[in-house]
Amino acid sequence: MYRVFLTILCLSLSCVCRAQSTLSPQWEELTAADFAAAIHQSKGVCVLPFGIIEKHGPHLPLGTDLLNVRYVTARAAKEEYAVVFPAYYFGQIGEARHQPGTLAYSANMQLSLLQETTDEMGRNGCTKIIIVNGHGGNENLLPYFAQTQMQSPHSYVVYVYWWSHNQPGRPAEHSTVDMHAGESETSHIMVSHPELLHMDRVPSESGADQKRLHLPDGVYTGIWWYARFPNHYAGDASHANLALGKSDMDAWIKGIADVIRAVKADDESLKLQNQFFQESQHPLDTPQ
Repeated sequence: MYRVFLTILCLSLSCVCRAQSTLSPQWEELTAADFAAAIHQSKGVCVLPFGIIEKHGPHLPLGTDLLNVRYVTARAAKEEYAVVFPAYYFGQIGEARHQPGTLAYSANMQLSLLQETTDEMGRNGCTKIIIVNGHGGNENLLPYFAQTQMQSPHSYVVYVYWWSHNQPGRPAEHSTVDMHAGESETSHIMVSHPELLHMDRVPSESGADQKRLHLPDGVYTGIWWYARFPNHYAGDASHANLALGKSDMDAWIKGIADVIRAVKADDESLKLQNQFFQESQHPLDTPQ
């Protein structure tokens, strides 16, 4: 009888392990019951890959940033399990409103929608939300959004992560300017979605800096990007190559997986956040 019990127990545990190991990391692919299991398996860690819809030169798809960030995040979540939020592209791209296909939402909408999205993620058990940025135009928006989380209590913590190209052993670039739709991004699409790449169209537009503003250092104006790169193309995609793309994408995947592991192990941020909100209710009682 004891052997039968052990056999049944082992079979049950085996089924549970198999079920967990086969859970998709993609939020939209899970059933309701599997979603609950996925949140448990991920220890409440959910990832929101953040892209954009904008022109990427004459040769790359409008969703390049979205496609690339979802590609690397999906693979990182298979290395270190986390639940990955569906396609999200409601960010800052006002400087490309003159180009066909761009989706540029108002600043209020960007912040309100992102807040409601993370609130809904939190309501569904995501206690640690990692926003993985895939778009340069969000590099100021997302830290600001993370800072606004200090305005009111939440049951979750927001982490923002963006990856740098400066990994050791990275193949040398051949471009002097590589800011948008150039050598790097084109190399990345060669890995993630080569079927959407149109290298034959690269020569049809210039990605050179037009240098149409002459202002002193330290002066910022929102029209700077249009002044320099009106074609919404900054670089030379003709130098793109698969070796560079694979090196970057592999490093990006590893970086996200490492961040997921670190966030899973982080037991301090939420405690400190809760302590902060308790103290903020009575600032005069805070020791000086």
